[in-house]
Amino acid sequence: MEQNNGSASLARHWTDRPYHRRWLLEQANGLFDFFQFSSVNPNGGFYDLDRSGRPLQPDNPVRGIHASARMVHCFAIGDLLGLPGAADIVDHGMDFLWNRHRDHDNGGYFWQVDDNGPVDASKQGYGHAFVLLAAASAKCAGHPLADQMLADITDVLETRFWEAEHGAIAEEFSADWTPVPGYRGQNSNMHLTEALMAAFEITRERHYLDKAESIADLIVRRRATECTYRLPEHFDEQWVLDKDYYHPNEMFRPAGTTPGHWLEWARLVLQLWVLGGKKHDWMPEAARGLFFQAMKLGWDKERGGFFYTLDWSNVPDKKMKLWWPLCEGAAAAHFLNQHAPSDFHEKSYRQIWGFVSRYCIDRENGGWNEELNEELEPANTLFPGKGDIYHALQACLIPLFPANGSLTKMITESSGRLA
Repeated sequence: MEQNNGSASLARHWTDRPYHRRWLLEQANGLFDFFQFSSVNPNGGFYDLDRSGRPLQPDNPVRGIHASARMVHCFAIGDLLGLPGAADIVDHGMDFLWNRHRDHDNGGYFWQVDDNGPVDASKQGYGHAFVLLAAASAKCAGHPLADQMLADITDVLETRFWEAEHGAIAEEFSADWTPVPGYRGQNSNMHLTEALMAAFEITRERHYLDKAESIADLIVRRRATECTYRLPEHFDEQWVLDKDYYHPNEMFRPAGTTPGHWLEWARLVLQLWVLGGKKHDWMPEAARGLFFQAMKLGWDKERGGFFYTLDWSNVPDKKMKLWWPLCEGAAAAHFLNQHAPSDFHEKSYRQIWGFVSRYCIDRENGGWNEELNEELEPANTLFPGKGDIYHALQACLIPLFPANGSLTKMITESSGRLA
């Protein structure tokens, strides 16, 4: 691969510059301001917001478990930083996860609920991964329910989802734990890897790290390497790649390949390399390869931004530009700048933030535009409004700390100091 992996010759990384660091913090503060009070549903959980910050469904909205858990995670970060009122958001979210999303009869956590109970009672690996992340982050922030939730979700993942013969989790079960056959996905396992690392950091229990390394070995070292770091998404039950897979929900299971996930794994695998004592030599090389391929194949050379999906001939398929691949690209570039510094990584970091600043940050309404059409105008075909703080907040805060662990760990170790 033609990339410069030597020492960076650019005079100074942006992440070392006080102005850039202040700019990132201002963007994070804007996201906290946009979501902190408008999102809270007095009947429990959180609203999805429209582009102006009003509830999309003000009356009895459906609440997805991943959104509830992400709010807990993000405002636990805010609490660790010293954001006034953040602890109240964590408490509100933890109560909703424990008392409304949790299946008190069969165990596990419902995918979607409203004021009257489950709307979609399925047990999804993706959602359970975020419950683990929320519990770990809440424990880091000292929430009194965190230990109980962490023990509960750990048991569910171990006894229901984990498939030792593959070293990864199953995707989906019905409410009574009847398996939903025929599919295994990297997306749920990727987010579980993030959550497992956070759980390991706060508990120091090795089994979390072992599982994270197992998932990364399967999905990145074996499957992504086989595809020249074009990370595959969809598999059958034996983890054989299914290049023809299609699901109508392109938000969670888009067809083809998704460069944003190549970028996300580039950061996660470097974080895992550090946590594991830097013993797996394949991890830094995989991170460089994934990032390089995402910039080479996924970046729109004419208009900027990352294409949402490519087909297996590397032709852009879904050409809209979403905010979250940009977020993951910026965070991955920061990790690479610290562990594999090069002009390529620094220039990519600046390029990504330049696009975000021009097109994604909504300076009129607040928050970020989560989707842009091919003309780079705000659109809402996959995402109905501004429903998520998670990706953008982490992108703004990750570069403010050393690239040695999750945000909760790094904030705690630095006592919240941003200098």
